[in-house]
Amino acid sequence: MSDIFASRRSLKTIAGVALLCSGVLVGCSSTTEEEEFAKMSVEDLYSLAKESFDSGSYTRAAQTFAEVERQHPYSEWSLRAQLMSAYAFYEAKKYMEAVEGFNVFVQLHPGHENIPYAYYMMGLCYYEQIPTIERDQEVTEKAQQAFQEVVRRFPDSPYGRDAKYKLDLIKDHLAGKEMEVGRYYLTSRAYLAAVNRFKVVVEKYQTTSHIPEALHRMVECYLALGIPEQAQASAAILGHNFPGSPWYEDTYALMMARKDHGVLPDKKSHTAAPGPVAPDQEPNKTPQIN
Repeated sequence: MSDIFASRRSLKTIAGVALLCSGVLVGCSSTTEEEEFAKMSVEDLYSLAKESFDSGSYTRAAQTFAEVERQHPYSEWSLRAQLMSAYAFYEAKKYMEAVEGFNVFVQLHPGHENIPYAYYMMGLCYYEQIPTIERDQEVTEKAQQAFQEVVRRFPDSPYGRDAKYKLDLIKDHLAGKEMEVGRYYLTSRAYLAAVNRFKVVVEKYQTTSHIPEALHRMVECYLALGIPEQAQASAAILGHNFPGSPWYEDTYALMMARKDHGVLPDKKSHTAAPGPVAPDQEPNKTPQIN
């Protein structure tokens, strides 16, 4: 019996020492891991990263892919690992780390065949962070810049079509921001400031869904400012391009209530401009690597 109790005491002592040492091991874990990575072949290290990715441990995968590039910078696996590390960060929703990874790839390999993909993914990282129209739109503008680069430089790439489609959505979002500010000025009776916002929408975002309302609001502003000629001009543009819009119905009623401001064109004598067509599907977001 005494031997059994002695054994139990020994086990408790060993467990206590293990717990005591665990704090030291945590502090040294990164160094130990790097040493282990250094002992692995590039193929095994890449496979380890891929296993983490496939299991959904995206941050772990990103860090291990980065080790492939760091430990074996001149191997054929290095470029694959760079892209996969950035993509794993994207899957982990660590967008800034992902953007940084794709940007480094672009800077280091400007002529590589996967450059369109890298630009597209940078745009997608920003795109998935686009805030509501009430908030600052800096991220939206960064998404716009990245997708514009894809459309400008690589229009025929697998990512060009979807980048163009997302640019249309981004423009609509930015126009929505201008409309929100314009409506605020309108309700505050700051009519000149309001009309300037609505003019930005009409002039800069002509293909967006906000144009009919923007033109109607301009009519309201011009009438409030006592400029009926400008109100008539905006109403005519609205009637010519969007005769079936509910906003034109409102404008027509508003102008008819003020007959001394002129007569609108026949609201049924024109056809509306076609809207944007959505793509059949989104391109594959994963790296296309041979």
